[in-house]
Amino acid sequence: YVKRLKAIEGIAMSKFGVIEAYAISAGREIRVMVDPGKTTDDEALRIAIDIRDEIKANVTYPGTVTVTVIRETRAQQVAK
Repeated sequence: YVKRLKAIEGIAMSKFGVIEAYAISAGREIRVMVDPGKTTDDEALRIAIDIRDEIKANVTYPGTVTVTVIRETRAQQVAK
C-alpha cells in the first residue's frame, strides 16, 4: 500500500513543472499542483495524460486512479 502511494507520487513529481503531488483516497486519486509560471493549460493537460499513462504501465492498483492536475494563479489586492 505504502509502496504504491510512493510510486504514484514519484511518477507525478518526476514531471516538469510539478511542485507538489499527493496520493489520496488509498491511492485511488493523485492531486498534482503545477507551477502556473512554468506550465500552460495545455501543458497541464499533457502532464495529466503522461501521469495516467505511466501509472497504467508501471503501477499495480485496484480499480481506478484519478489524476487531477491543478494549475492556479491568484491575485489579491487590499484597498485601505
